[in-house]
Amino acid sequence: MKRVGPVLGVLTAALLATTYVAFAQAPGGGGGPGGPGGGPPGPPPQPMSFFITSVGKGDGANLGGLAGADAHCQALATAAGRGGVTWHAYLSTQGPGAVNARDRIGTGPWYNQRGQKVADSVAQLHGDTVEFGRMGVALGKMVSFNEKGAIVNGVGDMPNQHDMLTGTQPDGRAYPAGADKTCSNWTSNAAAVQGAAPGTGPSAQLGHHDKQGGGNGSWNSAHASRGCNQPGLVATGGAGLFYCFAVN
Repeated sequence: MKRVGPVLGVLTAALLATTYVAFAQAPGGGGGPGGPGGGPPGPPPQPMSFFITSVGKGDGANLGGLAGADAHCQALATAAGRGGVTWHAYLSTQGPGAVNARDRIGTGPWYNQRGQKVADSVAQLHGDTVEFGRMGVALGKMVSFNEKGAIVNGVGDMPNQHDMLTGTQPDGRAYPAGADKTCSNWTSNAAAVQGAAPGTGPSAQLGHHDKQGGGNGSWNSAHASRGCNQPGLVATGGAGLFYCFAVN
């Protein structure tokens, strides 16, 4: 009978250890899956509502107009499993009935393919206020992915493909009629005019998705292209890619 106490002590210790291990391995238990401290799991990531096209249309800046560019966004999104919403290309047009890129992308917020927030609103995306301007925009090489979630080549990569077709001023609005900034409203694949000054002749305004290069880090309005044909776009660090936003 004198050995009962020690035996009970050993059995109790073993039972407590087994109970702790089972609790720790149970879903939601201490150290198990779930939120911080073993709470419920966090919310699922937001679905993709912004991306850079993984490929261009292949004919320079001739996208078939806004309709052709939108259709390209829609097709790529559908292939990526996000075809259930309406997609528009971030592009402006010039001349009669000019369209502002900022007016055709919905109201936000927008998220990339990995669930990271890009911007809450059109105003934040374009730095419309002093506060938004101070905050800056989240876009950059490690945020602006294509529809597959892959990083798009930028400065320092071979080949550099950071030039994005936009035809847009920094505030997201169209350029006035005059100098071509949209490759004839995205219907031209004309080569640059030999000997012409930069920004003259057939051209498109470009943004830098990585916000680097040429002393201008604007994501939507960094410089003009060298013509509208595919070789011209490649020559300045592009591939005929552009931004797509979900509008609903």
